[in-house]
Parts: sequence; structure tokens; C-alpha cells
Amino acid sequence: MLFMVIEHFKETGAAPVYKRFAEKGRMMPEGLQYVGSWIGADLNRCFQLMETDDATLFQDWISKWCDLVDFEIVPVVPSADTVKMFGFAT
Repeated sequence: MLFMVIEHFKETGAAPVYKRFAEKGRMMPEGLQYVGSWIGADLNRCFQLMETDDATLFQDWISKWCDLVDFEIVPVVPSADTVKMFGFAT
């Protein structure tokens, strides 16, 4: 299943997040896969697409970053799949 993870950087901003990432990597548990990411132009948020069959794996990952980031995790479905669900051709 796909998830859009919206990271809201805390008052310290993006720099400490990137510093930790440079030192330790993503620190994701096995079974949680990074697909891609985008940074908001204002440098206040990061949007990461991730994939897993076990959403509880997010708890372990978030525990390593929650001092720097507030997380919003949204299950998502590709638009093409939704179009098919409604029976429309793409």
C-alpha cells in the first residue's frame, strides 16, 4: 500500500533534518520502502511517498525523527486506479 507522508519541520527548520539524514540515513525499518520525495518551496514541509504492507512500521521510523518533525500519514491510491474503479477509460 502507498502512503503520502507529509513531514512538517518543527521550529528548528529543515537544516537539522538534513544534518541527521546525512549522518544516519533514513533509518527506516525493513519492510518500509521509500519511493520518492519533494520539498515545499518554503522549506517547511517534505512530501514523501512510501510503500509498505505493514503500517505499524511507521511507528518505529517516526520515533527516530519526532523530535525534529511532526508527521501526517495519508494512505493514497494512484489516480489511474481510481479512474478504473469508476469504470472510466484512461
